[in-house]
Amino acid sequence: MKQLEKLPGNECSGNKSVVTEFILLGLSSSQDIQLFLFLLFSVFYGAAVLGNIFIILTVIIDSRLHSPMYFLLSNLSFIDVCQATFATPKMIADFLNEHKTITFQGCMSQIFFLHVFGGSEMVLLVAMAYDRYIAICKPLHYMTIMSRRVCAILVGVSWTIGILHSASHLAFTVNLPFCGPNKVDNFFCDLPLVIKLAYTYVVSLLIVADSGFLSMSSFLLLVISYTVILITVRKRSSASMAKARSTLTAHITVVTLFFGPCIFIYVWPFSSYSVDKVLAVFYTIFTPILNPIIYTLRNKDMKAAMLKVKSRYLKSGQVSAFIRNVLFLETN
Repeated sequence: MKQLEKLPGNECSGNKSVVTEFILLGLSSSQDIQLFLFLLFSVFYGAAVLGNIFIILTVIIDSRLHSPMYFLLSNLSFIDVCQATFATPKMIADFLNEHKTITFQGCMSQIFFLHVFGGSEMVLLVAMAYDRYIAICKPLHYMTIMSRRVCAILVGVSWTIGILHSASHLAFTVNLPFCGPNKVDNFFCDLPLVIKLAYTYVVSLLIVADSGFLSMSSFLLLVISYTVILITVRKRSSASMAKARSTLTAHITVVTLFFGPCIFIYVWPFSSYSVDKVLAVFYTIFTPILNPIIYTLRNKDMKAAMLKVKSRYLKSGQVSAFIRNVLFLETN
């Protein structure tokens, strides 16, 4: 580590120097295992990105999907693409590198984007629960309440809360005195592990409390919303309610898969158990690929639309036409 100009709030005493890079210990030190993980995660990452992009394009192309629910779903898919991309490509590349390092600025960027996308997804899942509440409990007023303006506001609020949530973390973290250890026992800069290196217990508690408050408040809102919805659905037995049950199953499954690992990480934020790495992999790689699978398998309209898009545009020799049509729709 080279000596840097001392920054306010980040001074290192004596002969200690400011940390300029962090060493990522990754998932394994075995070369054979790393090669296997390189191939495995390359496939999963590609599938997650392509699957979510395909959902976004399907919603754009098929006019039958131009409704609030699918608008919110396409935004969830966009966040999932971002969530899968902020750290996974570097992790995949690091499997082929002996020395896995990341600059201080790169580490802070990973922390920022992790909490932007994570916080935005939490709030967006609450917005999707609200959409289902209006659709099932107040169906006659659905299109009036869930107008385009309201949908745009819900998405904007989710991103705003995610950015503010992440910025509050970064404001505390960036000026901490990182003067000693610089090894992060994970494949990306996970906030609790990075803060631990600065030996600042009070700041650690504040940041974990902030993340815990957003996670638990969002989770409680979701539990209340889906409880009310399930009670309403139980009282009705029409065909439309059967479709609502199918949709709710997909929503509740995604919520459980998202908040389960998130809450576990922040309930035991400073544990050294290897389960933290498993949860980090699940959260950044498997959740983004599970979301499109769950929503397409549980949604007949989405499956039909995706098959239609596939048969119409993705046949041999028609990929370029598919891309031209998508670009035309986006620019008009």
